[in-house]
Amino acid sequence: MKSSRVCLGLLVSECVLVIVSWLLSAARIEGVRSMLSSEGIRWFFGGFSHIISNQLLAWLLLALIAGGSLQQSGVLQHFSFKSEVPFRNRLALRVASAFLVLYVLVISMLTLMPHAILLSFSGHLFPSAFSRGLVPIICFGVTLFSVVYGIISGNKQKGEDVIDILSYGLRQGSYLIIIYIFAIQFYASLRFVFG
Repeated sequence: MKSSRVCLGLLVSECVLVIVSWLLSAARIEGVRSMLSSEGIRWFFGGFSHIISNQLLAWLLLALIAGGSLQQSGVLQHFSFKSEVPFRNRLALRVASAFLVLYVLVISMLTLMPHAILLSFSGHLFPSAFSRGLVPIICFGVTLFSVVYGIISGNKQKGEDVIDILSYGLRQGSYLIIIYIFAIQFYASLRFVFG
């Protein structure tokens, strides 16, 4: 499987970096820190949680939830009906679209009005709370649309079904989380050794 090869490649790269950092440090090359030194070992174990818990992880999790909910709710199948779309599905699409329009209106009011809450102190969209939260805003809108469609269409009716919609993407994309952890740790290790 491709994801296991990526993970193995990142793991081997991390091990090679540990050995290379030790060799270059032993050769007294300026600007290189060894990951096998007391400083390196403390950095690796003490900073691991801080390294992986950043904005990219939150974006990845939210994107997986949004993508999975879009897929699991049945909204994508709505557009693949060969014959006429059932009335309940058409109604679900209209109601979900209404929720999405309402959501966009609320976000617009929080950003486009003068002195809006999500603008920067100077009144700009970029950089601002809106720009920093753009990915979560989009993911929440897609998730809201999907969950409403799933409930109204009858594909998902119970509370457990809503949890299933929300967790589907995390289950399907769990390998991406593992790849992210290996990749971000390798990147941080490179910065530690050569930075």
